[in-house]
Amino acid sequence: MSLNTPQQIAALAVEAGAKKAHLPATTVMVLGFLAGAFIALGFLLDIHVSTMIPAPWASFGNLLGAAVFPLGLILVILAGGELLTGNMMTLPMALFSGRIGVTALLRNWVLVTLANLLGALFIAYAFGHVIGLTEGPYLAKTLAIANAKAAATFEQAFISGIGCNWLVCLAVWLAFASRDVAGKVLAIWFPVMAFVAIGFQHVVANMFILPAAIFAGAMEWSAFFANMVPVWLGNAVGGAVFVGLAYSVSYSGRASQPLAQPDPTTSEA
Repeated sequence: MSLNTPQQIAALAVEAGAKKAHLPATTVMVLGFLAGAFIALGFLLDIHVSTMIPAPWASFGNLLGAAVFPLGLILVILAGGELLTGNMMTLPMALFSGRIGVTALLRNWVLVTLANLLGALFIAYAFGHVIGLTEGPYLAKTLAIANAKAAATFEQAFISGIGCNWLVCLAVWLAFASRDVAGKVLAIWFPVMAFVAIGFQHVVANMFILPAAIFAGAMEWSAFFANMVPVWLGNAVGGAVFVGLAYSVSYSGRASQPLAQPDPTTSEA
């Protein structure tokens, strides 16, 4: 079969989390930088596509932008990367199964948070500010998105973060389901498009869009940090509880042992 069952996906996710927890710090930082940059590139594409649509069709432009945003997670899954939001599901599943400890989980999350931030900041500054791809004719769209995210209260940003990573981790979960490239791309596409179209908050995406507004001189760093905390926490709950814990409880008997032949993509996301 070209499809893994939910029980098999749970085992693959546990195996992926266990492997990620023991990656060397240098590997985590390089792959984390790439993942942050990939998500930022997907967001940059979203801004450019949606800006090209005439104002009377703005809602359609937002939908088209959401439809191209999944490029970021597709690159993370297929090309390789360490993405915080995906790791907020796989490492907790490895923890719940007894394969890793809390210290290993926190080490990975801290390193990946820093690496994702560096990758997103690079795209925001080099491509967004220096080249001007989030400024000039694209500045209005950049600021509209950034201001909407920064304006959320702590509670709103936290709950929005839960919704976001529930969908993102389901995208990663469904990518484990498929054993071919086309299936993985389709599996990733729709949940990610959904979270973007709905407007949920993704901590790594925000690491790009808020600094892009800051580099344009339209926002302060205080707004960035005020947004990061609730969205990070919400993403952690969405991934670790609503996907990781839910499926660990449901398939704990099948996911607790390592696979003899793990899916070759389990080192990604």
